[in-house]
Amino acid sequence: MIFGFFIGKRKPKLSESIAKPLIKYGIPLSVMGLLLKEGIDIDLIKTALIAFFSIGCLIVIVNYFSVFKTRLPNYSLQLAGLIGNTSFLGIPIAIALLPTSTINFTIGFDLGTTLFAWIFGPFFLKKKEELNTYINFKEFLKAILNSPASRGIICVLIVYSFGLEVVLGDYLWIPARIVIFLAIVIVGTRLGIITNNRAGLFNLDKGIKYPIILKIFIFPLIIYLISKILNFDLNETSAIVLQAGTPSAVSTILMAEAYKNNQEIAATILFTTTLISIITIPILAYLLKIFT
Repeated sequence: MIFGFFIGKRKPKLSESIAKPLIKYGIPLSVMGLLLKEGIDIDLIKTALIAFFSIGCLIVIVNYFSVFKTRLPNYSLQLAGLIGNTSFLGIPIAIALLPTSTINFTIGFDLGTTLFAWIFGPFFLKKKEELNTYINFKEFLKAILNSPASRGIICVLIVYSFGLEVVLGDYLWIPARIVIFLAIVIVGTRLGIITNNRAGLFNLDKGIKYPIILKIFIFPLIIYLISKILNFDLNETSAIVLQAGTPSAVSTILMAEAYKNNQEIAATILFTTTLISIITIPILAYLLKIFT
């Protein structure tokens, strides 16, 4: 990230040229590597569905009720407030704090978040119409089938059908790590661009404070309530709530850069939520032990 930070200060346009091929080729490989490396079990599927549908339902609610829509008026703000940095921060935290038996809960939540981001994010951010415009469902279905995550899933199914998951799982883990490296570089470049304008580092204009509150406080609380309804134990609850409490995701910047849609807003939210989460995640872990 430090490397990308200095690139961003000197060559601000470079992140856009990296983001486009990374989305087209890197994200499908990353999804494949994750699925093939860890395998698929009921815990992974369950938590992936929790993440996927909770994010989807919240976006529907935000756009349906005007009281929320006026505070989160575009998809850039909504995605930044719901898509967390589970891959680069959430999973390492869970590995450090929780038993290895919960790893599939952690990875499942990360997978569900990743799939939602890369199935729906590109479609939402490419749309130029206002949010209340009727959706062209033919175009929507086409966007889903052409999304990076969908291509990754289709490739995984093909690999499983030929019984090559063990071999390719090890090989694809290498490009998956390269994708992570390049994604972190892009985050660093965008943060470097922000620091060129020091006055805007903590600029909460344009409603930026609302996705920050949603990401750091409200979304983890909602996931906690869902975990209680499903009777998860302490470790299982902690695994998914800590994921929900991670700062805004790298993917929000990647999509914003690729589609040139509110890049500075996405980067500012990521920057701010990352700093805040340094304090809130330890507090969240402590509160989970008390109230779970």
